[in-house]
Amino acid sequence: MAEFVTLEVQDGIGTIRLARPPMNALNRQMQDEIGAAAQAATDDRSVRAVIVYGGEKVFAAGADIKEMAQMSFGQMTDAIGSLQAGLGAVASIPKPTVAAITGYALGGGLEVALSADRRIAGDNAKLGVPETTLGVIPGGGGTQRLARLIGPSRAKDMIFTGRFVGAEEALRIGLVDEVVAPDEVYNAARAWASQFTTGAARALAAAKAAVDEGLDTDLVTGLKIEAHLFAALFATEDRTIGMTSFVENGPGKAEFTGD
Repeated sequence: MAEFVTLEVQDGIGTIRLARPPMNALNRQMQDEIGAAAQAATDDRSVRAVIVYGGEKVFAAGADIKEMAQMSFGQMTDAIGSLQAGLGAVASIPKPTVAAITGYALGGGLEVALSADRRIAGDNAKLGVPETTLGVIPGGGGTQRLARLIGPSRAKDMIFTGRFVGAEEALRIGLVDEVVAPDEVYNAARAWASQFTTGAARALAAAKAAVDEGLDTDLVTGLKIEAHLFAALFATEDRTIGMTSFVENGPGKAEFTGD
C-alpha cells in the first residue's frame, strides 16, 4: 500500500494524488510511488485520462533536500536513473494527462508537472527550478522538458537564476496552459480530462505517441512515425465505429469502445 501517492478513479478519470505534508517534498519513496501510480493508471482500462494533483495548498515544493544532502557521488550515480524515472513517470502514461497546480511547483515538483500533457495553475502558483541555488542542476528531466516546452533561452533564464515564476508569467511564456482561481484548479483539470472519457482511447494514445516521439527526432523520421501509427489504427474497432458513424450520422456522434 502506497503511503504518499494514491490513484483514485472516478468516472473514467484517474487522479494521482500527492500527499506528503506539509509541502509534498519528493523523497525517494515518493518518487517510486509516483512511478507505481503511473503504471497503475496505464494498466487500468477504466482510466481514460489522468490528473496529477498535490492538494489545495501546494503541488510539490521539490525534492527532499534533507535526504539528498546525505548522498554521495556514488549513491547519486546509482539513484539518478530511478529519480528521473519517478519524476517523469507521468509522461509514460499513454492517455491524456494534466497537472493541477496550486501553490508551489518547484524543482522536482515542477519536473512532475512538466511530464504531463497540460498544466492548469491557480493564480497563486509559483513555479521554478531553483537547483542552481543548491549547487546542482535540475536532474529529474527539468533541463530537457523545460527547454522543449518554453524554448532554450527562457529555460536557461529560469534555470540559471533559480527564480520563481508567477502564474501570469507562466501562462504568457507557455509554461502553463490555463490559470484559474486556486479553489477551481482541480475542477478545471477534471473538466479538461472529462473530454476524453468516452473518446477513442487507442487514437488518443497514438496521437500522444506521434507528437512525443516526433519531437525527439527530425521531421522525416517524425512523419514516418506518424504514418505507422496512423495506419495501425485501421486495425482498431474504434476506427470502424468512428468512420461508420460519420458516414451514417455525421460528425461527433460516434460511441467508442476504447478498442
